[in-house]
Amino acid sequence: MILISTIINKFKHGFLEQYKDSILPSHQKALWAMEQCRQEHGPHMLAQCTDHDCGEKRYIPHSCGHRNCPHCQNHENQQWIENQLDKRLPAEYYLATFTLPRQLRALTWRHQKIVYSLMFDCVQETLKTFTRNDKKLGGAAGFTAILHTHSRELEYHPHIHVVMPAASINMLTRLWKKKAGYLFNERALAKVFRAKMLEALVDQGLKLPGDCPEKWIVHCKNVGNGDKAIIYLGKYLYRGVIQEKDILRCEDGMVTFRYLHAKSKKYKTRTVTGEKFLYLLMLHILPKGFRRIRCYGFLHPCSKKLIKLLQLILRVIPFRMLASRQKKRPAITCPICGAKMKIIQTQILLPLVA
Repeated sequence: MILISTIINKFKHGFLEQYKDSILPSHQKALWAMEQCRQEHGPHMLAQCTDHDCGEKRYIPHSCGHRNCPHCQNHENQQWIENQLDKRLPAEYYLATFTLPRQLRALTWRHQKIVYSLMFDCVQETLKTFTRNDKKLGGAAGFTAILHTHSRELEYHPHIHVVMPAASINMLTRLWKKKAGYLFNERALAKVFRAKMLEALVDQGLKLPGDCPEKWIVHCKNVGNGDKAIIYLGKYLYRGVIQEKDILRCEDGMVTFRYLHAKSKKYKTRTVTGEKFLYLLMLHILPKGFRRIRCYGFLHPCSKKLIKLLQLILRVIPFRMLASRQKKRPAITCPICGAKMKIIQTQILLPLVA
């Protein structure tokens, strides 16, 4: 398997020189973190065996913990998926995707934090308005929105996925309503989202391109009880935009990776220079502190009591009660006696051995 750290170590100097006018300090920090991740030349932690008769001590390479690293955040990723599955309610779920047109991508890249925040605001306002005005729902919506910035080919393609039950609740009467077979009209969603987004961009003083299209694209499809959609979206939250198993070759200054084509559902390959590959990875590093996941309405983290009440009234067994075994963070085991080891010191820089 070809490691991301190997590619970074091989092409980072050329990348920094070639794209010096495009990269940000956060990109350089991410490069450094992923290059050092679990490598002997990086920081180490000292672990000691908990068996008093053994007491073995070992230096273990640190994981970087960066949210774009394919090695890290596996436990957090699984926890998020389980938390979302635990909030499921008895209704049909839909996956809605709100995409910015190609003409706005350059503007978005220059003002990422502003435009990404506006995207979240406009998406949630649009869905709340449609839910409130719908004849069958007519109440408060609840949904989870996730920002993605990549296409399958790793190009810059900002869009927001929304996992949403076709249901609503009246916050005064606590009346639960739901509908089946259809959520909202895609063209109507796109039209309202476009109007809100353009107005918000102008209010922020951002100059719109002259060729901004009249028609935007919003997809909305039924995903059953929502399980598969949540698991699919969860794969890209904490582990970067590509898995190392999808990197096929790194030779002669070129990197080849595979991706699953959306229409044919077959794997295709793409070959780029090593510097270009690193640039494609850096395109999708979010601004520092920016949250790519946001929950709204009755699925907001502050509505845990309401969710539990709904599950009780609607006779829904929470996911955590159904799961026979919860995955725990893997323990470090002693190579001598097999007992658990505890970390007693971190961020140790060991001298390099010639």
